[in-house]
Amino acid sequence: MTDVFGPSHKDVHEQVVFCADEQSGLRAIIAIHNTALGPALGGTRFYPYESEQAALADVLNLAKGMAYKNALAGLDLGGGKAVIIGDPARDKSEPLLRAYGRFVESLGGRYVTACDVGTFSEDMDLIARETRFVTGRTLAHGGAGDSSILTAYGVFQGMRASAERVFGAPTLRGRRVGVEGVGKVGHRLVELLREDGADVVICDVSERAIERVRRLHPEVDVVADARELTGADIDVFAPCALGGALDDETVSRLRARIVCGAANNQLAHAGVEKQLDERGILYAPDYVVNSGGVIQVSDELEGFDMERARAKAARIYDTTLKIFAMASEEGVPPAVAADRLAERRMSEVGRIRGIWLGR
Repeated sequence: MTDVFGPSHKDVHEQVVFCADEQSGLRAIIAIHNTALGPALGGTRFYPYESEQAALADVLNLAKGMAYKNALAGLDLGGGKAVIIGDPARDKSEPLLRAYGRFVESLGGRYVTACDVGTFSEDMDLIARETRFVTGRTLAHGGAGDSSILTAYGVFQGMRASAERVFGAPTLRGRRVGVEGVGKVGHRLVELLREDGADVVICDVSERAIERVRRLHPEVDVVADARELTGADIDVFAPCALGGALDDETVSRLRARIVCGAANNQLAHAGVEKQLDERGILYAPDYVVNSGGVIQVSDELEGFDMERARAKAARIYDTTLKIFAMASEEGVPPAVAADRLAERRMSEVGRIRGIWLGR
């Protein structure tokens, strides 16, 4: 049984809402981890979970990750996430999405939603017909459009910082990068890596995704699966599929010197970050380097401007270097340093929000 209130103060969630609409088939969970910095912003994942318990465990982990991600992205936003239980190819419909939008609206702005796995900007347009609290809308409706653009860009900036730390120069030119998952974000990351002069090898469970990359970049190598990729002779491993990519077996097999990718919750369990550190593999914390997407959609709250959002996402390079330096100074893995930095900002800035304004 998942403990909603968490085993420690760090994991306590402020609010968890279960949403159901029988007629449309909606079954959803919205989790708000922390609003110390502002309303909780995080995407809606539409996924065929095997059980409600699996969905709950995922949304709680993702919501916590969003709180830390938004804090280190320099945003005045807390962390939240939502999951819709079902197969988006079969179950997604206008009534279901609009019913979900009503539940988001009922929270009065404590939670602001956006796209995630299984949802797209067009879905956000539908949800927005029932709630004001939605970002990631299409360009035609004044939104930021596809957030994978700056997600990939931010991961690339984090990878440049990692390369500077390990190889002495902020470039992947001449390096071999293995990308697991070339969907929404991964195929854009491949594009940036090839422009920078990197050699790229990929894998994906979708043949269609692989073919899209090979049409544009026939020189890219393909391997059968993640196991073969992580055991290959690569300099950088970029997990860009679902979470849990780094477990004990994978870390022991990994030959890369850097792990830097777009997937959320890459560490399968606590302690993996220490194993990576002990093996001399530099891990760029996922919620730091993949924050370009939330930076992109959050810019809608000011009236979207792509150049302004891209400039914010470019700072991921500096934040990543800062975390590596802090980790070295304090003798801890980068994942631990990132958590400390995020918690410090939530505590220090969140405290200021407690100053009474007399209204």
